[in-house]
Amino acid sequence: MKLAYNVQDRPTLPRTLVFALQQLLAILAATIAVPSIIGNGMSQSAALFGAGAGTLVYLLFTKFKSPVFLGSSFAFIGSMFAAFAGGVSAAAGFLGLFMGAVMAGLVYVVIALVVKKFGVKWISVCMPAVVIGPTVAIIGLSLAGNAVGDLSKGGVLKEVFKLAIEDGKLVDASEFVSVANPYICLLCGLVTLGATIVASVYGKKMAKMIPFIIGILSGYAVAAIFTVIGHIAGAEALLIIDFAKFANMQWLPDFNFVQILKGDLVFGDGNFWSYLATVAVAYVPVAFVVFAEHIADHKNISSIIESDLLEEPGLHRTLLGDGVGSMVGALFGGCPNTTYGESVGCVAISGNASVVTIFTTALMAIVASFFAPFVTLLATIPSCVMGGVCVALYGFIAVSGLKMIQQVDLGDNRNLFVVSVILIAGVGQLSVSFGKVTITAIACALILGILTNVLVNLKKDKIEK
Repeated sequence: MKLAYNVQDRPTLPRTLVFALQQLLAILAATIAVPSIIGNGMSQSAALFGAGAGTLVYLLFTKFKSPVFLGSSFAFIGSMFAAFAGGVSAAAGFLGLFMGAVMAGLVYVVIALVVKKFGVKWISVCMPAVVIGPTVAIIGLSLAGNAVGDLSKGGVLKEVFKLAIEDGKLVDASEFVSVANPYICLLCGLVTLGATIVASVYGKKMAKMIPFIIGILSGYAVAAIFTVIGHIAGAEALLIIDFAKFANMQWLPDFNFVQILKGDLVFGDGNFWSYLATVAVAYVPVAFVVFAEHIADHKNISSIIESDLLEEPGLHRTLLGDGVGSMVGALFGGCPNTTYGESVGCVAISGNASVVTIFTTALMAIVASFFAPFVTLLATIPSCVMGGVCVALYGFIAVSGLKMIQQVDLGDNRNLFVVSVILIAGVGQLSVSFGKVTITAIACALILGILTNVLVNLKKDKIEK
C-alpha cells in the first residue's frame, strides 16, 4: 500500500498530535481493560503510563525504526491472577506482577541473544509466507467476536445476580451487563463504523488520515444524545455513556512499585521462594507463546511498511525492546506489555507509519495518565463505539495477513493444507492448557501450521526431481 508518511517521515507538529491521539484511541480500550479485569487495586492510569514508558524503551532498542505501540498483554492475564492467588497480601501480589514480568522479559532477552548469534534465516525456513500470512490473518479474525460482541454493549452497567453449581456447590456467578438497549448500542456502533469508512474512503487530505477520530467522535456524539434523552426521560434503555465516572476520577496513578513499598509482603501459606517459583511457572511458559505472536505482528507491520523489521533493525532488537519494555511497563503499571495489533491496524488504515507519531503517542499516554479528566473521558467511550472502530481495525489486520499469501500457489495441495489448518485452528479457537499455562489459539495455529508445512514438504525435493 502507498503510505502518506513513511517510518522516518515527520508530519507537522499539529498533525503529529492528532495522529498520536488517534493511535492512543486505538490502543486505549485494550490497554486499560487488563487492569480492570485483574482488579486487586490495579490502576488503569498506571497501566497507561506503563504502556507509554514501555513503548519508549521499545523505540530506543529498535533505533526508532519500528512504528509499533506496546500495550497491556492479554496473554498474561492468567499469570497475573496467579500472582494474587494463595492468600498473598496486595503488596506481595504487586511484587509478583513485577517479578513475573521480569522473568518473562528475560526469556525475550535470552531468545534475542540466540537470534543475534544465529541470525533470522531459520524464521524464513520455519515460517514462510504460507505459514505467517494466515497466522497474521488469525490475529484479526480471533478478535472478531470481541468487536461484534461490543457492538451491542453500552458503558452503563448493572449487576445481575446469578447462581451456578461448581463441584456440587452453589457459587455466586453474578455479572455486570449493559443496561442500554442492544439495538440502540448497535446503531451507535454502526454510525461509528460508517463514519470511519466514509472518512477513510471519501475524506480529503487530513480527514482521510484520521478516520478513527472522526468515527469515534461521531459515534460518541450519537451515544451522548441518547444518554441525555435517557436521563431526562428516565429511560434506562437509552443510557449508553457512563458519565458517572467523572465523579470518581483517579487523579494520580497508583504505580506498581509504590504499591509494593507501602504494603506488607505476606506470601500466603508459603515463603518468598515458593511464591517466586509459582510466579515463574505462571509467567515463563507464556513468554514463549507470546514470542510467536511477536514474530507475526512484526511480519505484519513489515509487509505494510515494505521493510523487513526482522532484518533491520533486527529481531534481536525488537525482542529486547519488547522484553525490557514489558519490565518497565510492569514496574509502573503491573502489566507486561506486548506489540499491539490495534496499533498496526491503525498504521495500515491511516497510511501513517511515522515513528514520530508512535513516540508522541507514548509521551501522550504518560502525560495523560496524570490528567484525570482526559483519561476519564477516554474511559467513558462506550463499548459499542469502540466495537465499531474495531470491526475495521481487526478486519484490516486479517486482510493484511491474507495479502501475504497472494503470491502463494494455493493450487498446490501442500500450501492449501498449511493455510487450511492454520485458519481452522485459529478461527475455531483451538487452545491448550497445562495448569496455569494456556497456549493461545494464535500460538496453536502457528505451531500446527509449522508442523503441517514440515510434513507436506518432507519429500518435496524428491517429488520435484
